[in-house]
Amino acid sequence: MTPEPWWPVVALAIIQAVDAGLCVGPVPFVRGCLEDVGFPRRLWVLLPWVKGLAAVGLVGGLVIPYLAFITSLALVAYFLIAITMHIRARDFGSNLAVNATSMLIICAGVCLWCTV
Repeated sequence: MTPEPWWPVVALAIIQAVDAGLCVGPVPFVRGCLEDVGFPRRLWVLLPWVKGLAAVGLVGGLVIPYLAFITSLALVAYFLIAITMHIRARDFGSNLAVNATSMLIICAGVCLWCTV
């Protein structure tokens, strides 16, 4: 099954690609977020790859049945873990409210609306 409508999947892929770029280095905003939740520095190098591959998986899902579903479901799991990390770190600011939670909603929406 290929996604229908396709455009939210592409929009999410673009968001993930931009986010992957922001994780290279990472930029100060992302660095602060990772430090606030205590994400191990040795794993920071994986984030651009994870997010970049998510973008590839979403776009690939336009032609490979179920790949967009699997990728969007993986992103839902990713952001559930991110929210858990924010809560455990007692980081209840905009990183949790705006970033992680809004991305969870977007990823769940794409998964449910476009791929199920």
